[in-house]
Amino acid sequence: MAAIRAIKNGLALALVCFLLSSCGFHLKKASSLPDDLTTLTLSGDDEKSALFAMLEKELTLSKVELLDTPKKNIAQLYLYKDRLERQTLSLFKNGQVAEYELAYSVRYLLKRPGKDAVEQSFELYRNYQDDPDNALAKAKELELLLNEIRMQASRRITRELSQL
Repeated sequence: MAAIRAIKNGLALALVCFLLSSCGFHLKKASSLPDDLTTLTLSGDDEKSALFAMLEKELTLSKVELLDTPKKNIAQLYLYKDRLERQTLSLFKNGQVAEYELAYSVRYLLKRPGKDAVEQSFELYRNYQDDPDNALAKAKELELLLNEIRMQASRRITRELSQL
């Protein structure tokens, strides 16, 4: 009886593995950058910004060697100053802002030896609800939200670089 149950469990496991592999399921693989981008120089308008630091960390995690000084045959990534704009979405009855839409703009330029320069830009959007009664908590929430947006932006830049 136990042997039959073990065989049934084994067949069920084999069937599940077969179905997962036949439907095209794959574990998400880390993006690998082209060979000419495994070493590059990173510079920008504001090299002390949070986005710059996050991008630096993301590129290091992607096994990119970052050089301090530009060299002739090495790719250069230039990060322009990021921009955050907020637009009012709704108001409380007393006229105070209840909800904002945050628009985070990022622009960068990639120069590779022997190829045309590529300038990319994108925007990320988030809604943010404000509450004047909980100003301290909402300020902390906004800070966390901005960190999340910057992390998403640095990952997107790395992903876009891997698709060049």
